[in-house]
Amino acid sequence: MLGPLDEYPVHQAPLPIAWPNSSDRNFYDRSYFNAHDRTGDIFLITGIGYYPNLGVKDAYVLVRRGDTQTAVHVSDSIDQDRLNQHCNGYRVEVIDPLQKVRIVMDETEGMAVDLTWEGLFPVVQEQPHIMRQGNRVTLDAQRFAQLGSWAGHIVIDGEEIAVDPSVWIGSRDRSWGIRPIGEAEPAGRPADPPFEGMWWLYVPMAFEDYAIVIIIQEAPDGFRSLNDCTRIWRDGRVEQLGWPRVKIHYRSGTRIPTGATIEATDAKGATLRFDVESKLPVPIHVGGGYGGDSDWIHGVWKGEKFAERLTYDMNDPAIIGRSAFGVIDHVGRAVCHDGASSVEGWGLFEHGALGRHDPSGFADWLTVAP
Repeated sequence: MLGPLDEYPVHQAPLPIAWPNSSDRNFYDRSYFNAHDRTGDIFLITGIGYYPNLGVKDAYVLVRRGDTQTAVHVSDSIDQDRLNQHCNGYRVEVIDPLQKVRIVMDETEGMAVDLTWEGLFPVVQEQPHIMRQGNRVTLDAQRFAQLGSWAGHIVIDGEEIAVDPSVWIGSRDRSWGIRPIGEAEPAGRPADPPFEGMWWLYVPMAFEDYAIVIIIQEAPDGFRSLNDCTRIWRDGRVEQLGWPRVKIHYRSGTRIPTGATIEATDAKGATLRFDVESKLPVPIHVGGGYGGDSDWIHGVWKGEKFAERLTYDMNDPAIIGRSAFGVIDHVGRAVCHDGASSVEGWGLFEHGALGRHDPSGFADWLTVAP
């Protein structure tokens, strides 16, 4: 099980790099990227994941344009060459670690991408994220995040879309650890207390002089189990922005947000207000493989050299109904009000309100905004 990485002094356990220190079937190591041109006309989300204890690697490209959401999925058996991240015709080339990355997907089911990422700000290490169900750890992950620009092109059914780095922007993260992946496990004894839901907010945004990364998770009663709000300056300084107060603005009769108002506190105690708006929603559990996706789940064995393409009509009542039960990524625009000045930023606005959340007035899984 030795591979090229074993030539380097990077080991963290007395094992080959190919063998995770944890034997948990849910060990994972993957990347997530998003890209948009600030218009709200198109949003691309993509990523690659390795699941060594399941013997699987896979990748996906998810694109929404107008009322159509299209997903390409590829999957294969895992290999030991982690320096050459690839799955079928999809690959990630690390040109300059933590700064410049190229993503290529050769033509697959009518879609292709060739995109190069350039970090606009240094990466920021997020706080460790841990969740338990009863005594068992269900999520134990480490991530880093970054805001950046994109250059290259996207091809959809013969139409080439130019990606101009002066306009195209996005966020990315690398994460690894343990989280639910692959086929569902046997349930065992019902959870006590039962799982009633979770509330999640993730807002990485790039402004002219700095980027922000806001991560909040709350339990049904509003208890905040994860609070990470930082500002990253171009010179690498990372400033903590305290305990943000958040108001999500939901479309009436739904749990789909149109925006949010976030108030944070800078190092001097002054208030920063971020007015965030959604320009285009993309439910990442509709073809993206994230929690609740009925069509594609990361880490599931699909056989050798698997590839497929799925297309969704986002006006289909069945798809609209699914959207309420997962996390939605949005093309995000924000205005930061800092004293007498206001500046515009762009990036990702990601939110999910699943099940009960007392501060939002959601009493159960089916309650919606008035």
